[in-house]
Amino acid sequence: MVVWASGADQTLPYLEALTKVSPGDQANPPAGILGTDGWLFFAPELRHLNRPNEGKNESARALAAIVDFNNQLEKVGILLLVVPVPSKATVYPEKLAPGLQTPTTPPFTSESAFCALLETNGVRTLDLTSIFFTNRYSGAPLYCRTDSHWSPEGIRIAASEIAAKIRGNSEVVCAGKLPMEAAQQQITIRGDLTSPSDGQESITIRSVTSGGQPVPTLKESPVLLLGDSHNLVFHSGGDMHALGAGLPDQLAMELGSPVDLVAVMGSGATAARRSLARRRDNLAGKRVVVWCFSARELTEATSWDKVPVIRP
Repeated sequence: MVVWASGADQTLPYLEALTKVSPGDQANPPAGILGTDGWLFFAPELRHLNRPNEGKNESARALAAIVDFNNQLEKVGILLLVVPVPSKATVYPEKLAPGLQTPTTPPFTSESAFCALLETNGVRTLDLTSIFFTNRYSGAPLYCRTDSHWSPEGIRIAASEIAAKIRGNSEVVCAGKLPMEAAQQQITIRGDLTSPSDGQESITIRSVTSGGQPVPTLKESPVLLLGDSHNLVFHSGGDMHALGAGLPDQLAMELGSPVDLVAVMGSGATAARRSLARRRDNLAGKRVVVWCFSARELTEATSWDKVPVIRP
């Protein structure tokens, strides 16, 4: 659930709009749910925000799994940083329905409360909600209008904040520096929330290259990026829209060195850690794991299992 700090008078219109557009327990529609100005919203994300009991049972499973993973990493001297990607409707609630005014205060969400709970359990987090809210109209939109993912501008801001957290840990030393260049480019995408009759969306990306080629991910890097398709969009090409402009690329640019990447389509919860466990290397050489996934996973993921990634 999402609540704006100024109280019920400001919160109520958005909650009413959310209730009207949220699909509840119905099957996911074939395309996104239409808001205003051509903005489309992802049904599971709206379901997540409209949970009457804040998805407490699911969140409890997520908490247990994340704390277990953090404990595994701590035992071998690896720092875990959990970065939930805020929901689009949390940052741009006025796009849900006609007649809604732009909120003047950042929201307080169950996602922010969950980050605070993780911190009390010894897990370092980066809550992007207030940061995104503050920057949502300072430049390009932070989310794609017709896609379920964040935009290149949202990725750039997140990468800067993540890098600041990593640099704040004096024990982290990145791999050898790599000269990189960044250049802006205009592209058009067909967002994953569109129907066949919808038009394309124009997006400005920041491509990161080294020697004229996309920066490769590096398994030997001490920094591992883990999670869902928010780590792949604008990075891996194909359905992910572009090459070399996603979170791995922007984070590499911020750190001056390539990062390692384990990301899966669909869910960054259990599936991502299982992919990591299949490496069977006990994360040798890693100093930081950045676990970045959609905040809706806290209540919408099909599973939050404990996965033994570090084995004796």
